Amino acid sequence: MRILLVEDDRRVAGALSSALHRRGYDVEHAATVAAALSAAPCDLVLLDLTLPDGDGTDLCRELRRRSSQLGIIAVTARGEERDRVLGLRIGADDYVVKPFSMVELQARIEAVLRRASHATPHRSLIEVGRIRVDVSARTVAVAGEPVSLTRKEFDVLLSLARQPGVAVPRDRILLDAWGTTFADRHTVEVHVGSLRGKLGDPRLVETVRGVGYRLRAE
Repeated sequence: MRILLVEDDRRVAGALSSALHRRGYDVEHAATVAAALSAAPCDLVLLDLTLPDGDGTDLCRELRRRSSQLGIIAVTARGEERDRVLGLRIGADDYVVKPFSMVELQARIEAVLRRASHATPHRSLIEVGRIRVDVSARTVAVAGEPVSLTRKEFDVLLSLARQPGVAVPRDRILLDAWGTTFADRHTVEVHVGSLRGKLGDPRLVETVRGVGYRLRAE
């Protein structure tokens, strides 16, 4: 998952970027409004409201105008109630006041990403090669033959099937299937192993070294 960190304090940005990298996030740092507006697409923005070339509240409004699904968390020293209310009214999904702990920030990131994922419209029927996933009925068939999966196996497959042919990071799978990235990554490996066996062809779910897994789009 890709995070855009908008923070003008280089020391704070460096420490926060390192902490997020250790948790498996891909982080791009922008120190100004201009840099943030020209940054690559991301899943979530951590936004300081005090920036050298403009007001972070205006940037928040613009980011929200561009995307209703983008996760935005204001991370700022402005802790007054009026500042919190304004931040939420202009489009931020959450508001974190400095100083904060990484445990708290991690939990807030996961909560915002979960809400964004649930708010995104998804197809009720997904077909990837020989695999057919009925999201509403929570059933799976391979080449027309039904396959019985546990709840978590289905959730792991669904996470991969929604992005066929794309390398899905382990943390994304954990968030989709378990609602957190704190879980042991070995958990994903175990469920992928059992999923491969039940799908009948281990090659359907490929391991992408250093990233996660990919469902082959045959």
